[in-house]
Amino acid sequence: MALRITIEENEQAVIVKLEGRIVGPWAAELDRLWEQTSPNLAERTLSLDLRDTTYADAGGIRVLKTIYSQTEAEILTSTPWTQYLAEEITRKNENLTGAEA
Repeated sequence: MALRITIEENEQAVIVKLEGRIVGPWAAELDRLWEQTSPNLAERTLSLDLRDTTYADAGGIRVLKTIYSQTEAEILTSTPWTQYLAEEITRKNENLTGAEA
């Protein structure tokens, strides 16, 4: 399954809705789209709607982390998996392996 990316904008907010799998070329496409969208964000808030996301590989998580680190976006979730993904995105990068130092 491909990734569907929908961007909804109004004067106060931008919502990026992601449906499907954020993997490989689709992660690269999200990254490219973010590079085009981010300069237009200005003072508006950003929401990442992950409620219909079914999977993200390491590349997809990296892109989402980049977006989050630049915006501290609100993340919308609906399932235990999307909640886990949100936790991965918002986790600080101090220790990427999860092992104690």
